[in-house]
Amino acid sequence: MFKVICVTQAELAKDFFGQLEKICVSGADRIILREKHLSCEEYKALAQKVIPICRRHGTPLSLHSFTDTAIQLGCDSIHLSYEDLISGKGKDFRTVGASVHSAEEAVTAEKNGASYLIAGHIFPTECKKNLPPRGTDFLREICNNVSIPVFAIGGINAENVHLIRQSGASGACIMSGLMKADDPNEFISEIRRSGVK
Repeated sequence: MFKVICVTQAELAKDFFGQLEKICVSGADRIILREKHLSCEEYKALAQKVIPICRRHGTPLSLHSFTDTAIQLGCDSIHLSYEDLISGKGKDFRTVGASVHSAEEAVTAEKNGASYLIAGHIFPTECKKNLPPRGTDFLREICNNVSIPVFAIGGINAENVHLIRQSGASGACIMSGLMKADDPNEFISEIRRSGVK
């Protein structure tokens, strides 16, 4: 099944914890608690509230970058930058995701133990409005050069998600769309329906 991963940006949601609850109920395949701007203490406090929500609904959760916090809280899934993965920061985790920006990085990330990759940004997005998108040819090249799942990120919606699937991606990572969705269940269902066109 084409997967939908929620990448958080708490400030975009009117009620972050309530929204996260709805996203979990809606069947998101994974939550990545991004929030890289927080201090270690702030991130840990946030994660301590998010972990029970995800566990309650059986939704896999990856913490992001804060490896020490993940170990302290008993979270065995982490998402890392390419540089952090290569430096060995994922060695203590069962599931290790990595963000990559080239086919070369993707190949090296797989060799260094990545369980899955996130590639982007694919389409124009407000999050990176000053950077040109890398496009679906970039995504296809990455998918063709690795054997682990690749998830696309950046400007993905119901109108363009079929291009993601056609490029070989296993799913889509959504940030602002899910953080702001009035009905996360319908949003995720529409992404999945549109992804098989």
